[in-house]
Amino acid sequence: MIVREYIGGMATTERRAEILRLLEGAESVSVAALVDELGASEATVRRDLVQLDREGVLRRTHGGARRLSLRGVTTPFAARTAVAPDAKARIAAAVTVMLAPHESIVLDGGTTCLEVARRLRDLSLRVVPLSLRAATVLGDAGIHLTMCGGDIRPDELSFTGANAVRDIGRMRLDTAILSCCGFSFVEGVTSYDAEDAAVKAAAVRHSSRVILLCDETKWGKTAFGWLADAVELSTIVTDHVLSPGERAAAAEAGVEVVSV
Repeated sequence: MIVREYIGGMATTERRAEILRLLEGAESVSVAALVDELGASEATVRRDLVQLDREGVLRRTHGGARRLSLRGVTTPFAARTAVAPDAKARIAAAVTVMLAPHESIVLDGGTTCLEVARRLRDLSLRVVPLSLRAATVLGDAGIHLTMCGGDIRPDELSFTGANAVRDIGRMRLDTAILSCCGFSFVEGVTSYDAEDAAVKAAAVRHSSRVILLCDETKWGKTAFGWLADAVELSTIVTDHVLSPGERAAAAEAGVEVVSV
């Protein structure tokens, strides 16, 4: 039996996810503001900040916390799963209707792509999953799987390394479905890890169509590993509301933007 801790009317995991969400929209936040927003005690909020600091997803400051903006910092998979779950669900649902029977697809191992894997039910699809998590979900659904080689990254459980890049290079795929750690029309699509970016870049090169899944929290951000320019994308599925300048940049790059 799983026991969930509830403090201040909210589960601990939900409360900590909300702290991360609030930091996505601001460089820093105070303990007092978090107490008001979350309805939790100051002691509870401080314990949350201590734990999130230990996990490397924020930095505690005197009286609060600040968002990590370092391009080489990787947020743990579990913490990313808790960020923007509703938006990721809408994005995943929109992507599944874009796929045709018998397509060959490479599916990234990010949290939004894992939501896509949970929704794929067309058994005629051939899918190359880039993570063990996605492979397990798809295997249970009976989807036709083709696995690439490579090393497995701890925490992510994604394929990485030269063998993964080589194996993808031997394939010709209809569609690449990719998530990201950051995207802008200036910097392109980026990932926290250079080796992870290399595998995704191979998927871009060997796919006829590239669909990027990018929720609001990734928009306008830049991470360490570059993997594609905006012009290499076919479609972006997002909950972000584009500015006039961004709409013009999308048109110039020839990228379709699907809003959810």
